[in-house]
Amino acid sequence: MQALSQQRIEITDDLQLLLAVMPPRVRDPIERLGDVGALIEVVLDLGRQPEARFPTRVVTLNPQPITRDDLDFSIGRVSRFTNDNRAGIERTLHRISALRNRLGEVIGLTCRVGRAVYGTVEIVRDVVEAGKSILLLGRPGVGKTTLLREAARVLADDLARRVIIVDTSNEIAGDGDIPHPGIGRARRMQVPSPEKQHAVMIEAVENHMPEVVVIDEIGTEAEALAARTIAERGVQLIATAHGTGLENLIANPTLADLVGGIQPVTLGDEEARRRRTQKTVLERKAPPTFDVLIEIRDQDRFAVHADVAAVVDAVLRGQQAHPEIRVRRPDGGVDVQAGVAIVPPAEPSPPVAQRTLRIFPYAVSQERVERAIRELGVDATVCGHPRNADVVLTLRALAKKRPKKLRDLMVDNNRVHAINANTHGQIADFLRGLFELPSHDHSQEAAMHEAEAAISRVLAHQQPCALGPQNARFRRLQHQLADAYGLPSESTGHGALRRVVIHPR
Repeated sequence: MQALSQQRIEITDDLQLLLAVMPPRVRDPIERLGDVGALIEVVLDLGRQPEARFPTRVVTLNPQPITRDDLDFSIGRVSRFTNDNRAGIERTLHRISALRNRLGEVIGLTCRVGRAVYGTVEIVRDVVEAGKSILLLGRPGVGKTTLLREAARVLADDLARRVIIVDTSNEIAGDGDIPHPGIGRARRMQVPSPEKQHAVMIEAVENHMPEVVVIDEIGTEAEALAARTIAERGVQLIATAHGTGLENLIANPTLADLVGGIQPVTLGDEEARRRRTQKTVLERKAPPTFDVLIEIRDQDRFAVHADVAAVVDAVLRGQQAHPEIRVRRPDGGVDVQAGVAIVPPAEPSPPVAQRTLRIFPYAVSQERVERAIRELGVDATVCGHPRNADVVLTLRALAKKRPKKLRDLMVDNNRVHAINANTHGQIADFLRGLFELPSHDHSQEAAMHEAEAAISRVLAHQQPCALGPQNARFRRLQHQLADAYGLPSESTGHGALRRVVIHPR
């Protein structure tokens, strides 16, 4: 186990500036508490007693309930509330969030303590400085935003890189026009409302020529697309996203594009044998937007996936991801446990060469069979005598009449296949089925797009979603896609109206 250098963690919170916006009958009891350094937030709800919340306890600050005058006192001492009902205090990281009634009036405040923590980036500093795009995952409150702020400062101050922070709710650089000193020389672009974050991301690249763009909470398809656009321009991205781990992100149809996305692929017979898998598999759609993924499992334990593309491919093949584990010791040092190298599945020995399939056409055009064989590139040929054939191809109408010659062929060779019409299309479809070639029908693509959209709706609204009627093959692919996202599904209806219904977990 390798050890990294030690680094002392320093914390600043400007707590007095937050206490100054609270009514005296709330502020005074807080100041008398002995462990205000651990304070998480103060809750002021109309008609209820004010509370101070700590990691392991809640303290009632005054037996008298909060009044509208108390709320007005605090509202008048913070910045204006934006569309996301958040306000702040100039040049601090404190956040004041409003609860409103149906008329839009403020009836409660959550005053959350913002702390600048210096030294947290040291556990992954070598990864940050390598210049690769990094995606951070972890549960709320584990320290993702703190790490973003530290990374921006290190890259801007220590490496002199041009860093732009896209700050949606002033979480990274604090409130006001002048950013918090915790971001160093990095520049900050404020986002007027959350739904405009993707536009500001693109504006940052087009107008300000950054070498690094830092983004907190990529959460929509538009933001994921903007992130891919930025990465394709050669800009280093450091961002957080909704999700606690890699597999959780892969299963999110809205954000899976950040790691390349997934799609069902139908393999040819030979490729399926080579991979030793079923013919329909899930594969990565495109190169990942981010090169490295870091799971923040807790404040002192990180899992680093150094090659996102390889890890996603391995997970889709059913392998288990084994990231590098980094643990911060109490003395500030870091222990590194190397991950297990991802080895592609061993190539199986090439199959023994098989004999070319011989087809005898009976009442079917030999020229059309030969043309279909050439166009599809299958290992088959037309033979001139039924006794030498592996397959006899005839017409369905003729097979129903069972003339004597055809009955004799069926005795000599039990592989007799019938098609509806003596056309090139029917013959080509017969060969595709015989050699298990994927169909090029665009209706399959449409069916899978419909399933992806339905999965997004089910995950977002937790309500079942019925798809349009499909044939059995397309329904099977839709079931497989739903299963890949961990969602149950069923087929309902009869005949041509049979369809897939996707259910929430």
